[in-house]
Amino acid sequence: MTDAQINQAIAKALGWRQEDGVWMWTVNMIDCTSPKLWDWCTDLNAMHDAESMLQRKGTEFSQILLELVSEAAGLGLQYAYGAFAHVHATARQRAEAFLRTLGKWEEGE
Repeated sequence: MTDAQINQAIAKALGWRQEDGVWMWTVNMIDCTSPKLWDWCTDLNAMHDAESMLQRKGTEFSQILLELVSEAAGLGLQYAYGAFAHVHATARQRAEAFLRTLGKWEEGE
C-alpha cells in the first residue's frame, strides 16, 4: 500500500469521513474538520492516537509489529532482539501493523 492508501485506510478505521473535500471526525458529539488527512505514516504521535483504539487487540498488534520490525532488521536477527527494535518501530511500521491487526491491509500489486 502507498502512504496515501495507508492514511486513508487508517482514517476510515478511526471513523473519519470526507464531506465536500474536507475530512471530518466526531469527538464527544462534536464534528472536527481538517483540510487534509493526518499523516499516520510519518507521525508517531498520530499513530499513538490510532493505536489507542486497539486496546482489545493489543496483543495481536504487538505480535504483528514485532514480526514486521524483526523482518525489516534482516535475517539472523534473534527474536528477542526484535523485541527491543519493536520499541523503536517507525510510524509506517506501526501503521502497517495497525491495518493488519484490523484486517484492512491490502498487499501491493
